[in-house]
Amino acid sequence: MFTGIIEELGAVKRAVQHGNTIKLSIKASKILKDIQLGDSISVNGVCLTVTDFHSDEFSADVMPETFKSTSLSSVKEQTKVNLERAMAANGRFGGHFVTGHVDGTGQIIKKTASENAIYIEISVPASLSHLLLMKGSIAIDGTSLTIFGVTDHSVTVSVIPHTAKETVLGLKSIGDQVNIEFDMLAKYLYSFMNKEQKEVSQNNGISENFLKEHGF
Repeated sequence: MFTGIIEELGAVKRAVQHGNTIKLSIKASKILKDIQLGDSISVNGVCLTVTDFHSDEFSADVMPETFKSTSLSSVKEQTKVNLERAMAANGRFGGHFVTGHVDGTGQIIKKTASENAIYIEISVPASLSHLLLMKGSIAIDGTSLTIFGVTDHSVTVSVIPHTAKETVLGLKSIGDQVNIEFDMLAKYLYSFMNKEQKEVSQNNGISENFLKEHGF
């Protein structure tokens, strides 16, 4: 479990690809102070397991499913990445609940400066747009952000100067890919309500096929 409050910017030292898997070695400093084998580290919003570490770097494996569904498939040497350790039980909880299980990727389609804020519009799969809520939470490349605009195909977030400086969002341009994780509470609520509706329909003898067969 993570909070979406990025601790530091790391840099990919090595990215060794074998088929749809990658062995990543990432340079870091702050997050290495209490690192242990098997620890969970969020890398651009993707929860990875520490498989090896040294004084200035750690390694993690990217499995095929992660390779196919996140932007980690495109990282190269020197690529900057957001890093966050798993949430400590005795620490302050900022941001929002972030699992590190990316729901999909999007592309930056617009960046607009407005006084001290940068508004970033990002494409989202239409099939997932129902999980977006104005003033709700979303994680972009692992960064906890507030939603300020929603369409059927995009979401707009606002980034303050500190966030732009301390995360990869300040380095990304129009056309760049980002990892998206929708709010966990929204996903659970939607799943629960959808299941309840299906059960009600089944119990009443009314199904989707029944409605189609009768012209609805």
